[in-house]
Amino acid sequence: MTRFTRLAGPSRALVLAVCASLSSLSFASPTNAPCHNPATCRTLHAAQVIFGIINYAQWPQTPNPLNLCVVGATEYADYLWKKQPSSPRQTVQTQRLLIDNPQVTTACNLIYLGSTDYKQRQQLFQKLTDLPILTITESADGCSEGSQFCLKVIGQEVGFQVNLDAIARSGVRIHPNVLQLGKRPGAQL
Repeated sequence: MTRFTRLAGPSRALVLAVCASLSSLSFASPTNAPCHNPATCRTLHAAQVIFGIINYAQWPQTPNPLNLCVVGATEYADYLWKKQPSSPRQTVQTQRLLIDNPQVTTACNLIYLGSTDYKQRQQLFQKLTDLPILTITESADGCSEGSQFCLKVIGQEVGFQVNLDAIARSGVRIHPNVLQLGKRPGAQL
């Protein structure tokens, strides 16, 4: 079981600084507007973390555009369809697919996975083994199930965990500094 503790003091400042550098991509209005609604803030911060991870990922063959597929019922995906941050390397196209859609392994370079049935998730992760498809889940348990990145949301703060084995099997290279930010599944903050 993974437990999370509230970040405080210097470690909180460090995580915020790194997340800020990950999300140093500029969003166009209205996302630059001050965030007053906690749910909106979490969704915006999740999108910043996701686009930050994308910006530091390198596929064996650079996809252009990069196809981001949203699968399952999601809580933090709203800003993935908004005007995306400018990336010097690639454009991101976002689409929603059902988890059992056969195109999920051919039409997606990145899968953002929300709430789905456990058995369906296991089948999806089996299909994705050894494919250059990045996976990010909203569930902290996702990394122990096979996802490469798992969002962890504490209050309005959004961070992530990494599954180094799943990343290595995918063939998608992630900048080492990003990997150092996340912790292996099961680790405490």
